[in-house]
Order: sequence, then C-alpha cells, then structure tokens
Amino acid sequence: MESKSLIGVDLGGTNMRVGRIKDGRVAALASRPTPATAPEEAVLEALAALIAEVFTSEVAAIGVGVPSVVDESQGIVYHVENIPSWQEVRLGEFLMKRFERPVCVNNDANCFAVGEFHFGQGQGFRHVIGLVVGTGLGAGVIMNGQLYTGSNCGAGELGTMPYRDHTFEYYASGQAFERDHGLAGSVVHSLAMKGDPRALEILASFGREFGQVIMATLYAFDPELIILGGSVSKAFPFFETGMRQTLGAYSYQHALRRLLIRVSEEPHIAVLGAAALCLETRPGGLPASVLGR
Repeated sequence: MESKSLIGVDLGGTNMRVGRIKDGRVAALASRPTPATAPEEAVLEALAALIAEVFTSEVAAIGVGVPSVVDESQGIVYHVENIPSWQEVRLGEFLMKRFERPVCVNNDANCFAVGEFHFGQGQGFRHVIGLVVGTGLGAGVIMNGQLYTGSNCGAGELGTMPYRDHTFEYYASGQAFERDHGLAGSVVHSLAMKGDPRALEILASFGREFGQVIMATLYAFDPELIILGGSVSKAFPFFETGMRQTLGAYSYQHALRRLLIRVSEEPHIAVLGAAALCLETRPGGLPASVLGR
C-alpha cells in the first residue's frame, strides 16, 4: 500500500512553520511570523490558514510541536512560550475538526528527538537522547525504540534539574552567554571561528558546564547516541573539549567510549519531528493502517 503524506507543524513564539512530509522528505513548506500577541482564536486561525497552504487530500495525519507543557492524550497545550493568550488551548481538537484528520501534539524537544530517530541521525539506534540547546535547554528521550514522555509528558526535562545554585538550563544554554558575558551566543561563535581568545575560552568554559548535563543524561538514561540541536549546537567543535574534560569524572568510562555524540544536520528537523509523532507505536501515535503502511 502506498504511504500517505503527513503534516508537521513547528509552532514557535516567533515563527510558525508547516511542512508536508512524503517518504521522509519535505515535499512542501510554508512559514510566517506567529501573531504572538493576538487573542487565542486569532492565533489558531492563522495556524490553520498556514496548514491549509500545504494540505492535500492525501494527508493522513497532522503532528504539532509546541514549546509548552502538553497533555498529549488530549492534545491540550498549556502556557505556550511567548504566546501569552495560549494558556490552555485544545489544539488537537481544533485541528481535528478543521481538517478532519487525526492530530498528534507534543512539545518541541520531544519532536526533535523523534524526528531524528525516524528521519535523521537516530535511525538504526534504539536508545537516543535529543538535546536542544538554544536559549533554553530541552530534551527528548527515545528508549527501546519508542518516545518516552512519562506519565505527565514531563520526562526528559533536564534543563529544569537543579544544578549548583540554579538549574542546568541557567548554566548550560544560550542564555548564559548574554547574562555572563554580555554577548549573544551567535556572536561568541562567530568570534571563536576567527580565533578570538576570549570567545574560545567562553566556549571552553561553557563546554565544562555542558559536560555536567551530558553526565546527568548518561546516569539517567545510558543512551547509545546523543544528538544535539538548537542554535548553540553549531558551536559544538569549540566546546567539545571542555565537555570531555568534565566527562573524565564519569564513573563508567567503558560506556563513555561507546557513546556517540552528534550534531543534527537536518535543517527541517522541527517539521519532520512533528510529523514523526504520528509514526510512534505508542499512545498518541497512529496505527499503520491509517498511514497506508
């Protein structure tokens, strides 16, 4: 049976992007700025209009990634980051009624992990962690070949784990560059590529903090593969050495030698990941028969 298309939606506080996915590739893509300050219904209508731009009759399902707490079983999103009017939105129900297709909703870090697992560098592995390192720090967990979200879709929230006098996110995400050094992470990266000594040391120091995140990930999940995404991941060559210095204290060095750490290479992983939610053989995923497989 011929496989059908899926819609992947990446809803952010700045931009919304929608892709129609066919055979693991983006067949059509549309994007526009998110009307973040608009009322709830206006944002919903803007999103529906964008989906309609790439929607066709062969679409089997819609997956949506949102930067928020999610009730994945009900498709409800809460307190969406940078969209003040979206405090409790029945997003799944709205889209199902509008497009008459099954809808899967999850947070954006989980989408990143499941997207890499199905379509990216996680293919062929069973235990994968996706770490999204941008302004914040998020994670998605693939265990035994399935996305693991816990009982309240809260598994993998490594950024909020207590660390030193704050959290991992405070010390090991992009916000640390501006706060501690008065420079945006992209500026630090650009200077490092030019060999600037201060920028190189800033990233080395960041790497030593980030190594603590990797160590906690290893103790908690013992993955085969960690995939880094988000804006800060682009600077990985400059903070990897510092990270590995910290990992020298990890108790199980034999396991560390087998661990793979890679940086995402897929530019459309957010929409691919949202679509991949529909491929999960778990609550919230869709039966193969719906997808024509």
